[in-house]
Amino acid sequence: MDRLAKVSPFIVMDIVREAQKYKDTIHFEIGEPDLQPSPKVWQLAEKAVKDKLNFYTESVGLLELREKIAEHYYNKYKVNISPSRIVLTVGTSGAFLTVYSILLNQGEKLAFPDPSYPCYKNFSYILDVEPVLISVDKSTNYQLTSNHLREYKDIKAIQISSPNNPTGNIYKKEVLEDLINYCEERDIYFISDEIYHGLVYDEKEHTALEFSDNAIVINGFSKYFCMPGFRLGWMILPENLIRKAEIVMQNLFISPPTISQFSALGAFDYEYLDKITKEYRKRRDFLYEQLKDIFDIDAKPEGAFYIWANIEKYSDNSYEFVKKILEKTHVAITPGIDFGKNNTEKYIRFAYTKDIKHMEEGIKRLKEFLKNEH
Repeated sequence: MDRLAKVSPFIVMDIVREAQKYKDTIHFEIGEPDLQPSPKVWQLAEKAVKDKLNFYTESVGLLELREKIAEHYYNKYKVNISPSRIVLTVGTSGAFLTVYSILLNQGEKLAFPDPSYPCYKNFSYILDVEPVLISVDKSTNYQLTSNHLREYKDIKAIQISSPNNPTGNIYKKEVLEDLINYCEERDIYFISDEIYHGLVYDEKEHTALEFSDNAIVINGFSKYFCMPGFRLGWMILPENLIRKAEIVMQNLFISPPTISQFSALGAFDYEYLDKITKEYRKRRDFLYEQLKDIFDIDAKPEGAFYIWANIEKYSDNSYEFVKKILEKTHVAITPGIDFGKNNTEKYIRFAYTKDIKHMEEGIKRLKEFLKNEH
C-alpha cells in the first residue's frame, strides 16, 4: 500500500472548516490559545520588522534564543543543558519529522500511547516508519508504563506527551523515570513531547531531561507561550544526534523563521506567563464542573487545555455525535476518533481555549440539545 494512503485526515480541521459556516459558533474544537503572548514578544517582532531582519539564520537556529531556552531549563527544572544541544524548528511538527527521520529507518517501530495526538502516527506513515499504538486508559491515568512495553518486541523508539493531548493527564515522576530507565536498558530511544509544559494546574511537571541526557525532548512556543502563528519549536538532543538533525534541517527547512526567532526572545516573561496559567486553570475548573454531570470524565485534567469526555450514555459514534451537535446547536467539539482506535468512538475532546463567557453559552446550548435529543 502507498504509505501516504495510510495518512488519516486531521478531523478537527474539518470541524473547524464546517464551523466557519455559522457566525455564532461556539468553539471547543481546536487547541489554539486565544490569549496573546507577552507584550515583549510583539515589541521584538516590531523591531525585527523595522530592522528588516529578512535573512536565514543557522539551520539549528539563532544562538541567542538557544541560550535563552537553556537558561529556561535551568530556571524551571534546575537542569543544565548546553545551547549546542538545542535545535530550533519550524513548529514542533518540524521537530517530529526531523527526530523520526534521524532515529528510525524504513519499517522500524515507533510506539505511542493510544489515544494520542494524531499527527504522530501520520508523520510515521509519511516517513514509512511503523507506528505501534499501545492502548492506555484510566487504570494508569492514561500513562504509558514499562509494563505496557513488555508485551512488544523490536520497538526502536517510544514517544509520550505530558501533559497529554487529548486527556490532559501528566506523567508522575516515578512513572516517567521508570519508563526512561526501561528504554535505556534496552537501547530504545525515548521521545518526550512537552509542548504543554507550563500549562499545569495542580502539581509540578517533570521534563524527561531530569532523568537522562539521552532523552529527546520536543517543545515549542505555540501553547504556553501563546505564539501558534509564529510556527516555532525546539528539540533537545543528545550531542551525537545534533549533526544528523542539522543536516536534515538544512535540507527540509533551511532554517526556522527568522522574525519568529527574534520575537521569541521576549517570550520568557515569567510574570506574564503565570497569568496565562492562572487563566487556563480558571477555565479548566469552570468547564470541568459544567461537564462532569453531563458526561463521564475519567479524571480531572491536570494540564494542557483539554477535557476527554465519555459519551457512551448518548452515542457510540463520536464523529456523528459532534457532527449533529454542530449542525443543531453550532457548538464545535472534536470527535475522539481523531486520537486513535482505543475506544475513541466513545469519547469527545473539549478545548477550553475560549473565555468563560463564550463557554457558558456553549454549555447552555449543549444541555438543551441533550435534553431534547436524549
